[in-house]
Amino acid sequence: MLNFHQASLSHQFWRRTTCTLLTVTIVCLSSASIAEEDIKISAAQVQTLGIRSVHPVSSRNDLTLPYPAQIVIPTPQLWVVSSPVAGMVTSLSVARGDRVDVDRPLVTLESPSFVSLQREYLQAFSQDVLAAQQLKRNAELFDGKAVPQRVLETSQAEARQASIAVAEKRQMLRLSGLADAAIARLTTETAITATMSVAARQQATVVEILVSPGQRVEQAAPLVKLARLSVLWAEIAIPASNISAIRPGARVEIDGYAVPGKVILVSETTDAATQTVLVRAEVPNSGELRPGQTAAARIGFISVGESAWEIPYSALVRRGDRASVFVAIDGGFRVLPVTLIAEDQDHVVISGAISDKDEVAVSSTSALRGILLRLGAGE
Repeated sequence: MLNFHQASLSHQFWRRTTCTLLTVTIVCLSSASIAEEDIKISAAQVQTLGIRSVHPVSSRNDLTLPYPAQIVIPTPQLWVVSSPVAGMVTSLSVARGDRVDVDRPLVTLESPSFVSLQREYLQAFSQDVLAAQQLKRNAELFDGKAVPQRVLETSQAEARQASIAVAEKRQMLRLSGLADAAIARLTTETAITATMSVAARQQATVVEILVSPGQRVEQAAPLVKLARLSVLWAEIAIPASNISAIRPGARVEIDGYAVPGKVILVSETTDAATQTVLVRAEVPNSGELRPGQTAAARIGFISVGESAWEIPYSALVRRGDRASVFVAIDGGFRVLPVTLIAEDQDHVVISGAISDKDEVAVSSTSALRGILLRLGAGE
């Protein structure tokens, strides 16, 4: 067995051999004299290892790096105009991309069902007129004591039922798209038609045409898809590791588009396949954004009172779920913990106790990590 002196010599030999293999001599001071993760290394050794350093660059307007975004129509602003009755499409008055105003005709139908609705309304209207006249006569007879009260009450009930039937049939015509003026004209002229026009109920843009002329459709079949495009959504997939700095209400800038938006949703779930989190932003649309297009979006982040800095991706050191960088100090480098805010394949945005006066190692960081690990093992 080795005695204590032999073990000590063996340990010292092992450390000298390790430093030789790394072609660098580590000044291993006690933990009381230097910080726990400081690395002492000479300028000559820095040059030998090929360690290059750069100054951090202040992140533009506290925005993340650009993320790919998909421009979509907000679901509350998208709707489908359906056929109010069964029939055949005779013509289309709009095409995809058209802007339509209120009451603008969209589709023209020929429908036997529409004919039946008009006939039933006219019959109910005639019954209502007759019931009202009968009630008036019986009321006069009752006042002259020519009929009993029971007859008057029966006439009142019949008149009430006739009024309800007219209201029902009128509402059915309104649901079929017939305006009040057209219903009044039908009442006075008794002009039943088999052709009806389905019109827009509000200003919108035609997103999709779902039927063709000559096509037969059932009641409630979709005809035209409309949308309001004054506000659009930008749906952004953010890596789950970067989501902690993004909050609802954060500013969102779309590259090449002057009007900023804001975050309205940070999803509570993560996509299992891509390990990304959906962030949805609401962006006012002046006409330059179009649904379906892709864009690059930058998001304002929360930095907890610290500035944000952009550095090359190669400068970032990951250890588990922690991130750090090697900052140059007198006679070596220091490991500085940072908060990762955003990243792409070339750059990262971080926050932490760092400034543009510091120099951050961006090459040969693996060599520095190896030295640090062996220094920790030696201690």
